[in-house]
Amino acid sequence: MFACGPGEIDVEAWRAVGERSRANRSKQAIHAMRMLDVRSGVMVDDPWILVEDGKITSIEHEIPGDIRVIELGDSTLLPGLIDCHVHLSGSLEGDFVNRVVHESAVDDAMHTVANAKKTLDAGFTTVRNVGCSDYVDVALMNAVERGEIEGPWIIPAGYSIGITGGHADETGFRPGLLLRGPEQGIADGPDECRKAVRAQLKYGAKVIKCIATAGVLSFEDSVGAQQLSDEELAAVVDEATRHGVKVCAHAHGAKGILAAVKAGVASIEHGSMIDEACIAEMKKRGTYLVPTSYLATGIDLENLPPKLRSKAESILPLARKNLTAAMAAGVKIAFGTDAAVIPHGVNAREFAVYVECGMSPLDAIRTATINAADLCGVKDRGELAPGMLADIVAVPGNPLEDVKLLEKISFVMHHGKQVR
Repeated sequence: MFACGPGEIDVEAWRAVGERSRANRSKQAIHAMRMLDVRSGVMVDDPWILVEDGKITSIEHEIPGDIRVIELGDSTLLPGLIDCHVHLSGSLEGDFVNRVVHESAVDDAMHTVANAKKTLDAGFTTVRNVGCSDYVDVALMNAVERGEIEGPWIIPAGYSIGITGGHADETGFRPGLLLRGPEQGIADGPDECRKAVRAQLKYGAKVIKCIATAGVLSFEDSVGAQQLSDEELAAVVDEATRHGVKVCAHAHGAKGILAAVKAGVASIEHGSMIDEACIAEMKKRGTYLVPTSYLATGIDLENLPPKLRSKAESILPLARKNLTAAMAAGVKIAFGTDAAVIPHGVNAREFAVYVECGMSPLDAIRTATINAADLCGVKDRGELAPGMLADIVAVPGNPLEDVKLLEKISFVMHHGKQVR
C-alpha cells in the first residue's frame, strides 16, 4: 500500500490514511472468526460488525470500506452481558457487618465506581443494581450516562422495600441506631409500602426491589419466612405497575415466593426453596427466576458471623437442587449473581452453574442476553443486530463448546467505545 524502498515510509500515503481515519473516527468495524446470534442460536462465520455513534449499523460478510477495523481473530463476538442482580456498593470483605455505621454514602459511591469498572471489564455492559443506601446507584447511573466514569448501564432500585426488623432493615445494633422509614425502604402496612415505592421512584429508581422473605445476610432467625404480607406485596406491585415500573422480589422460602408471584412481581430473586406450586404459578404468569447460584460455592463462609454462616449452610445447597427442577420444568431464567456476596468481576462464573444444572451453553448465554433484556424491559440490547447498542464482547474460542470461556472476556465495547 505504501510503495517505497526498504525501511522507508511513504509519508504522503500515510498522511492520507490518517486523514481518512480522522474523517471516519465515529465509524468502526469489529471483525472476528465467529459471532453468536443468540436469538437463532446460529454461529455466524467471519462477521464484520459495523458501529457508528454508539450503535450497530449493520453486520456484513466482507471487508467494509475505509473505516477503522478492530481485528479480534480467533474469537467469538457476543452481545454485552446483563447481570440482573448486583449490589455494586457492597462486598463481604473485612468487617462488612458493621460497615453501615462506619462508612457514609460517599464511601459507598467510591466502592460503586471501582466495582462498576470491574464489572464492565468482565463483559457485563448492563446491570440491575437491586438495593443500596442513599440512592448511590441512581447517581452511578447518571454518571455512566454522562460519560464521567466507565461502568455498565445501571438499572437502579434505590432502597429495597421490606418490613421493620426484616431483611431490608439493618438489625443487630443497639436501639436507636439506623432508624429508617418508607423513604429508606422500611415499610409496615400497605399504605407505607405505597409510600416507599413512591419515594424510590421520586429519587430515580427504575426498578423496585421488595423483600418477600427473610434472608441469609441479616440477623433475623429465619432464612425463608415470609416477611411482607400478601396485602403489602400487592400494594408494592400495584403502585409500581401504575408508574410503569417492574418489581423484583427477594424470596427464599416457598410461601413467600408464591405470595410474591401471585402479587405480580416480574422476577423472583434467589428462589432457594422453590417448589412445585411456585413453579406452576411462575410458568402460568411468565415470572422469571434470577437464581444467583454461583454464590453457593463463591461465598466466603469463613468471613460470616456464626449465625449468618449457619443460615447460609442450611439453605444454599437446596438452591441448586431446586434450580435444576425449575429449569427442567421450563421456568424462565434470567442471569443474576448477587455480586457483592461474591467478588465483583467474577460474575461469569454463574454460567457454568446453569450448565451443570441442565442448561445448554446456548440457553445459559441467553439468560444474560435476550432473557435478561426482556426482564429488564430494555429493547436496545441483548443481541447483536442493526439498531442495537454497540455493547459487544468477545471471548477466545467458541463458548458453545465451553461456556467457561465467558470467564475469559478478551474484548469489551460499551456504547461504541472500546473499554477493554
